[in-house]
Amino acid sequence: MRIVVALGGNALLKRGQPLTAANQRANVQVAAKALAPVAREHQLVLSHGNGPQVGLLALEGAAYEEVEAYPLDVLGAETEGAIGYMIEQELGNLLPFEAPFATILTMVEVDPDDPAFENPAKFVGPVYEKAQAEALAADKGWVIKQDGDMWRRVVPSPLPKRIFELRPIQWLLEKNTIVICAGGGGIPVMYEKGKERRLAGVEAVIDKDRASELLASELEADLYIMATDVDGVYVNWGTPQQKKIDRATPDELDAYDFAAGSMGPKVEAACAFVRQTGKLAAIGALADIEQIVAGKAGTIVGNG
Repeated sequence: MRIVVALGGNALLKRGQPLTAANQRANVQVAAKALAPVAREHQLVLSHGNGPQVGLLALEGAAYEEVEAYPLDVLGAETEGAIGYMIEQELGNLLPFEAPFATILTMVEVDPDDPAFENPAKFVGPVYEKAQAEALAADKGWVIKQDGDMWRRVVPSPLPKRIFELRPIQWLLEKNTIVICAGGGGIPVMYEKGKERRLAGVEAVIDKDRASELLASELEADLYIMATDVDGVYVNWGTPQQKKIDRATPDELDAYDFAAGSMGPKVEAACAFVRQTGKLAAIGALADIEQIVAGKAGTIVGNG
């Protein structure tokens, strides 16, 4: 099968972990061990989160006051290269020497009139105590929102419209290459108003699961998996009545409300992929990825 796997941010950095290269490397090694058996049997395309990494680069840039801070689209491109490098290396250490890899810097078009620009909601960077977050927001002009018991910076998260590097990705897949692309939802770009065919970067972060859904649909993937740190989708999450959904149709999932900052976008992406392609989507734990591929773990979303 052709399988697109979107690795959650927890695959690269556990919540609350220091943003060190060693921690990220260790987590990528764990992810690679889970993914290697799938890569041996199937055609694999990987995307990944990058929120903490983009946030760290933004803080590093802000500390260097001699030049203006780099925009989020450039920082997103930097993280695609750095994270793709780690995934290539650690997964390559487990697969046959001749297995080809490629990391593609992936530009994704967004609409300048997307309402997300009026309501920043995408978390980036590390978590802070409330007082510290408020001080940083005042100093740097950030928008902040509560994330669990802590606070984080938020930025606009417009919907993806087009993946510009789709053809090179398809060419690589024709040569059985393991492709890492659309990292962090891709590099957000838009056509400038009043300027014909002139692309420019955007100060935003595209939702990784929605961008990966577009990627999976355009690549005609047989299965789209969102690998996270929970074993599936739950109703009444965090209460004594919580219950895991093993299988569901998009219409059945529409009857429930899921948290906008966590499971909601994943459920929306799964339903969109199923409705667009008629194929299967799944949400579950990275450690269970082989069982998810076999249809024996996670939450499987399909039409039947």
